[in-house]
Amino acid sequence: MKNLIYTLLFVTAVSWSQTTDEHMLKQIYKTALTDVNCYYWLDDLSNKIGHRLSGSDGAEKAVLYTKTQLEKLGLDRVYLQEVMVPKWVRGAQEVAYAEVGKTKTSFPICALGLSVATPKNGLKASIIEVKSLEELKVLGEEKVRGKIVFFNRPMNPEYIETFHAYGSCVDQRSSGAREAGLLGALGVIVRSMNLRLDDLPHTGMTNYKDTPLEQRIPAAAISTNGAELLSKMLKDNPNLQFYFNQSCETFPDVKSYNVIGEIKGTEHPERIMVVGGHLDSWDLGDGSQDDGAGCVQSMSVLEIFKKLHYKPKNTIRVVLFMNEENGVKGGLRYGELASASKENHIFAMESDSGGFSPRGFSIESDDESYAKIAGWKNLFEPYLIHIFERGHSGTDIGPIQSEKIVKVGLHPDSQRYFDYHHAANDTFDSVNKRELELGTATMASLMYLFDTYFK
Repeated sequence: MKNLIYTLLFVTAVSWSQTTDEHMLKQIYKTALTDVNCYYWLDDLSNKIGHRLSGSDGAEKAVLYTKTQLEKLGLDRVYLQEVMVPKWVRGAQEVAYAEVGKTKTSFPICALGLSVATPKNGLKASIIEVKSLEELKVLGEEKVRGKIVFFNRPMNPEYIETFHAYGSCVDQRSSGAREAGLLGALGVIVRSMNLRLDDLPHTGMTNYKDTPLEQRIPAAAISTNGAELLSKMLKDNPNLQFYFNQSCETFPDVKSYNVIGEIKGTEHPERIMVVGGHLDSWDLGDGSQDDGAGCVQSMSVLEIFKKLHYKPKNTIRVVLFMNEENGVKGGLRYGELASASKENHIFAMESDSGGFSPRGFSIESDDESYAKIAGWKNLFEPYLIHIFERGHSGTDIGPIQSEKIVKVGLHPDSQRYFDYHHAANDTFDSVNKRELELGTATMASLMYLFDTYFK
């Protein structure tokens, strides 16, 4: 009889808890879809401030703007965390053309981030096409020296998960200039990381690592349509000459800031839960998808909790990281200071995959924590959230280290993301208000559940 009573009490408690959680998630989604400011904050960031490349005026305006908006939420603490960041300036509009005899064919290109400039009057040379870094190395110095290397490996369309397609070919952008320079190449042109065929070149960082400055060669991205045409022209005219001109420049590092706001925990203020995105963006568009969306979603997680008068057990902290795009200095600085202060982070969530419809989460954790999060899947099913998988959570939260921490990345639908990623069309009109708000609600819901049930 006693066992039966205990069983009934347990079942009743579980049922009550399930009903409470369902109600809370319903309130979170309702608030996100009817009464948050994330879309309007994004409008201001995108259309009033514009791009936010590290070290730019736009980045500094964004720091002050988001700090002011967080202060208006009535959080327990809002502050700036100083960090030194790279300052790279693109310069004049890049120019490129292929020359066959007296005929010149223009191509849309853009300098890759942190690239060096071409000579003042541009660079003209024979061009050689390769599909991979391995193919480049097989060709060797004899065939590469004195030429421009054209990396033309497309994103693999067979991958349903487009981030896998991106990861399968991004090494030619990040390492191509360094590897080609070691073989005596004069410059590199890299096919844009984009599944769609269009005329928009997509920037992104190239990494010279410890290559001496005088040995660094200029690197530019070419649009996917441009890459297709250039490849065809090379088949017909292997000896054609390619010209490009870019005037980008790197300056000494400058001071910037991570923007931080928090709600103190009522039971365990020493335990910290982070939600965030990166405030900087590339300079071709206004960075609405990458990563203005993630920033305003993270801000609205705390906005929702304030509007619902939710008092978290643990401290919940929003962090808008500076300099993810070309250095990750904000994430590294936050992790460094958190370790130095012996802060106990139990949870970190990042949104940096665009403002599209949420599908679930990618999770980095031990087996026990993963099982607990996966056990909440039924609570999310009414909101069409179904992905609870192990995988990369986020670049900026990567450096956060604590004895037992769970890291999560919001997993939106990714099919359109690389149409905009690092390109001039990454603008406010590419973001759907409802999709953005659904992502905010999904993030807030998982934060609530983890805060409620973490032991």
